Amino acid sequence: MSATNAPFGLRPAYHPSGLDRAQGLANVIESGYAQNILKGQTVKLDPATGYIVRAAAGDALYGVFNGVEWTDTTGRRRVSNYWPTGTSYQTGSLIAYVWTDPQVVYEVQASGSIAQTAIGQEFDVSDPYDGSTTTGLSQARMGTSAAAANASKQLRVIDLAPYPGNAWGDSYTIVRVQIAEFQYAGIYEGSATAYPVTVA
Repeated sequence: MSATNAPFGLRPAYHPSGLDRAQGLANVIESGYAQNILKGQTVKLDPATGYIVRAAAGDALYGVFNGVEWTDTTGRRRVSNYWPTGTSYQTGSLIAYVWTDPQVVYEVQASGSIAQTAIGQEFDVSDPYDGSTTTGLSQARMGTSAAAANASKQLRVIDLAPYPGNAWGDSYTIVRVQIAEFQYAGIYEGSATAYPVTVA
């Protein structure tokens, strides 16, 4: 049984096409951005700046962070699982890797028990900022409160993660999910702004 609370953030399991590569995005984190962004953590695009920032529970999502590389102010090339808070880089040198395709299927541990009836239901990310700067890995989880009728949340459950010892109803069920509240679908519902976006 999945009885141990051992979250690992959002971990890609597969893409229906067979390709689940993260996208390399140039200069999408603001130099000096003063928050850690961990591998496996959800991120959003800040429409006011054009930079990605870490996403809170309930935010529409741009994707899931997969690491970053940059040239620091001394000229040394850096590669990291996570963005260290307050880091500055040479202009034009940063590449952040983000899974941005909403068809990617992730595995995530829930913060409690999830029943099989949750298939097709939507849940928000729980503890979105938790994680380790030693490993650079997120420890975000999926919450256990499903969206009400005619409402939406960040993640949609599509299956159980098929591991020995993991079953529906376990204390900390590991499930497979897709992003349900995708920032580039329809209207992005920002805090004070809403704008239409198009998908190529």
